[in-house]
Amino acid sequence: MRVKDIELDNPFILAPLAGVTDIPFRTLCKRMGTALTVTEMVSAKGMLYGSEATLNLLKTDPSERPRAAQLFGSDPEIVARGVREVRDMGFDWVDINMGCPAPKIVKNGEGSALMKDVRLAAEIVEAAAKAAPVVTVKFRKGWDDANVNGVEFAKAMEQAGAAAVTVHGRTREQQYSGRADWPFIGRVKAALHIPVIGNGDVFSAEDGTAMLKETGCDGVMIARGAMGNPFIFREAVHLWKTGTPMAPPTLEERAGAAREHLRRLVGMKGERIAVREMRKHLCWYLKGVNHVAALRRDVHEAVTVQQMECILDRILEA
Repeated sequence: MRVKDIELDNPFILAPLAGVTDIPFRTLCKRMGTALTVTEMVSAKGMLYGSEATLNLLKTDPSERPRAAQLFGSDPEIVARGVREVRDMGFDWVDINMGCPAPKIVKNGEGSALMKDVRLAAEIVEAAAKAAPVVTVKFRKGWDDANVNGVEFAKAMEQAGAAAVTVHGRTREQQYSGRADWPFIGRVKAALHIPVIGNGDVFSAEDGTAMLKETGCDGVMIARGAMGNPFIFREAVHLWKTGTPMAPPTLEERAGAAREHLRRLVGMKGERIAVREMRKHLCWYLKGVNHVAALRRDVHEAVTVQQMECILDRILEA
């Protein structure tokens, strides 16, 4: 897939997920084969105020090339300023989030709320596209079932200067419930001349290749399907390249990935914060493991790296 001057070596992309896709997880997915990593969603207004927490979200690893940042905001001038800043930091690609359904984002007129104001959304993209060479937009099918405007919205984003779009096949009202509307993604693809990336309900390599085939989209953004399963990228790339499925990771490989993830988190954030943040990740890595209920209970009670390492040892003994 090619987006302006950026050539991706495969169509599978790790989605930005708040509180999940930090550097340790992104670099692990990169090693597993994701064509692109994107920072967690960053507030353009937070950048304006110089928020340390906001700026920390923009830290990356040298292995993350090309580098993409995702920003959100509702003021064209502030968003454009944020885009210029991340461009000057060396980011190759800037995505504007217009799909986040979180109430705290929507109530400020940001995220998926912008789907109700196409003119403002287009102004934001137009300003952003003047500030950086590659600006893309992520949005949803629509606000609710009575306001499904994703195709018209996508056309407006293309006209405003978006280099590509990512469409999640659910409305904001659906949040993450029900099924993602893949045929709708296909309608967006058919209506545009720029690359279209599909998003929603990709939980396996087979799902990823099926989305490409069924929608005709250029790329697939994988979100929840990657949580606790960075292997989904190597499996998807293998299936895409060869047409044959790859053997799932062994229990040893899963435990090894979790251990690597934990150690990278500790190196970046220190033991106390790393262990706390690793709890959710380790529960995802444990999916399908024997005696998972007891293991998850112990994960939530763990406060040291040693305790988490012991849990990982027990996985292999289960």
